[in-house]
Amino acid sequence: MNNNLPTYREATTADIPQMMEVRFAVKENVLSNPALVTPADCEEYINQRGKGWVCEVGKEIVGFAIADLQENSIWALFVHPDYAEQGIGKALHKIVLDWYFAQTISTIWLSTSPATRAERFYIQQGWRAGGDIFVAQRFKSSKAPAGRHLDSA
Repeated sequence: MNNNLPTYREATTADIPQMMEVRFAVKENVLSNPALVTPADCEEYINQRGKGWVCEVGKEIVGFAIADLQENSIWALFVHPDYAEQGIGKALHKIVLDWYFAQTISTIWLSTSPATRAERFYIQQGWRAGGDIFVAQRFKSSKAPAGRHLDSA
């Protein structure tokens, strides 16, 4: 088995320190104040408000996504810059939306900074801009199979 291929699984509380490292490593959508997103926030979102998933390469978490059922949103979807453009974001996107729409038929939303790679990514995945947020009705999120290595599209 090749330990360099990405694998995907549900996030646990023990993953939060590495998830935070990924969150703080991004070059776009940088938090103006990192104290605004705490480990306790992550724990609440993955254990009470919704569910999260991580992507690991070897034993290192290189990406994660969290859906919030209470606010019908994608609370987080981040990939470490060293692992960008490898299909990890697409796979996490598919996993999180497949789970979300298995739970509810409610429209889902997210926000991201304008004129960024993230904005282009979401548009390519079928999201529609609605002012300063993006919205998505139930749709086939991507052709990316979960749990397999993906080449960038």
